[in-house]
Amino acid sequence: MARYTDAVCKLCRREGEKLFLKGQRCMTSKCSFERRGYPPGQHGKNRRFKVSNYGIQLREKQKIRRTYGLLERQFRNYFKKAEKEKGITGENLIKMLERRLDNVIYRLGFAPSRNAARQLVRHRHFMVNDRVIDIPSYLVLPGDQIKVRDKSRKLEVIHTSIRRAMDAKPYSWLELDKANLTGIFQEIPDREKIPLSAQEQIVVELYSK
Repeated sequence: MARYTDAVCKLCRREGEKLFLKGQRCMTSKCSFERRGYPPGQHGKNRRFKVSNYGIQLREKQKIRRTYGLLERQFRNYFKKAEKEKGITGENLIKMLERRLDNVIYRLGFAPSRNAARQLVRHRHFMVNDRVIDIPSYLVLPGDQIKVRDKSRKLEVIHTSIRRAMDAKPYSWLELDKANLTGIFQEIPDREKIPLSAQEQIVVELYSK
């Protein structure tokens, strides 16, 4: 399966903001974006140019795609599905991405990043409604219970992530039982509740050309 293998810190620098792709490291002074908050490349520090309307649309699309760790074809498929649903296409797109199992696990605090969550899912460490799911793109439904498998409850990466998330404000659409390492996806969140600084309507304009 194709995947991005280059340094993920370059993606944050290219988009001009933190995408929190490396978990706890993004919160420390070791964060590459904090040390070099300019685009990557030989001339990134001195690059000065006017961004076209297309360039703005492209950057917004790339920001969302990279935040959720998707390849271009995957992202476009999600967009096509969002178009077919009732409501505002851009909001439908973000809500659908939030329902991905790897994202829900990350939001619950079971993994330090979406990339780590994706790996844990592929290694069959989680169950949804008492059924092992190893597909990171699995779309969770309201009422679904996500829990760590019994044989995976001693994984240090999960406990370390939970400890780091102890003081974090819980998301209103998720219910977390830290003692039993379980969580419930209570409802599909409204767009304004989702912590994503992106203008998805611009992406709709890009794909509508």
